[in-house]
Amino acid sequence: MGKAVGAVELSSIGIGYKVQDSILKEARVELLVARTICSGKYFIIFSGGVSDVESAVACAERVGGDAVIDRLSVANTYDGIFPALGQSVVLDEGEIDSLGLIETFSGVSVLVAADVAGKAAKVKLFRLHIAMALGGKGLLLMTGSVSDVTTAVAAASEAVRQRGLLVSELVIPRPSKELFQDYI
Repeated sequence: MGKAVGAVELSSIGIGYKVQDSILKEARVELLVARTICSGKYFIIFSGGVSDVESAVACAERVGGDAVIDRLSVANTYDGIFPALGQSVVLDEGEIDSLGLIETFSGVSVLVAADVAGKAAKVKLFRLHIAMALGGKGLLLMTGSVSDVTTAVAAASEAVRQRGLLVSELVIPRPSKELFQDYI
């Protein structure tokens, strides 16, 4: 549908359903994720043309009101977000020079981190985990050269830090293969 992505995180599951319905009625967007997440929240990710995604985010703010915890609209989204979000990335052993990790307090903020990291340096995002079994947190894993991963982690963590939602950031040069066992 387009290269823009929007996301909304809500404190109420019921209002989350209402927001999701309103978004789908108001804008031409494709629903990517819509589900309850840890800590009793509701999370919605959608994609489409830039104006449709911006319209959907504005609709979510209007309909969701005080239940909106965080929201996001990103034009020209980094393409590597989608495979990482779908957990469909397979790594070759030769791709593993370093491991970068960003941990956030919210699902929306980890999407911000993924977009910024992918645009900041030549890295491969291989895991974008949002909220489930994480107590509502977000987790981003990436690999690439040590210098590229260091650059990407620094840029992404600063973007999340500005939102006040950074939990941790790290770069592990030459990590053990066992850390990547599920992805090789």
